Amino acid sequence: MSHEKVETNLGLMVILIVLTISVGGLVEIVPLFFMKSTTEPVAGLKPYTALQLEGRDIYVREGCYVCHSQMIRPFRAETERYGHYSVAGEFVYDHPFQWGSKRTGPDLHRVGGRYSDDWHRVHLINPRDVVPESNMPGFPWLEENRLDGKLTADKMNALSLLGVPYTDADKAGAADAVKGKTEMEALIAYLQSLGTSIKTRR
Repeated sequence: MSHEKVETNLGLMVILIVLTISVGGLVEIVPLFFMKSTTEPVAGLKPYTALQLEGRDIYVREGCYVCHSQMIRPFRAETERYGHYSVAGEFVYDHPFQWGSKRTGPDLHRVGGRYSDDWHRVHLINPRDVVPESNMPGFPWLEENRLDGKLTADKMNALSLLGVPYTDADKAGAADAVKGKTEMEALIAYLQSLGTSIKTRR
């Protein structure tokens, strides 16, 4: 097949481009499924508790991931600001992961334990009370909305199918663990869990 024939036949050129990209992508991606560093959890990593899991869903629902990434790249400018760079084993229980690419606000992957629950509460109600230059909107309704826990066990069952090691006891106690809690409490519990696994091993 001559080069000229490929360049003058649009359909053939598209097919060959798609084939080339597909093969190249598979060669890069498939080996990652068999590397322990990308498929096994880091030491100390635990699945989200029922309250943290509900908080994660609130985080996604409110679009927090649009402005906050959760992946620290291995560059000095990032590790000095946010802490140790992210490793694949920290995300094996995240479905889907919240890496993101936009940083209107700071990366949140190591935010767990950096601030108190009270700080997070004030920040989520009115961010400018603690960060005057912030352009983040407030989320005061999270203090009013309460969780009923009716679907928490179902969420855990779905995640178990994806390999998250929830026990029967975790699922049985899920509704009681979140019932009556505010969405604010759940979101703060999730934020406080971020990055704690890496702290326990370093």
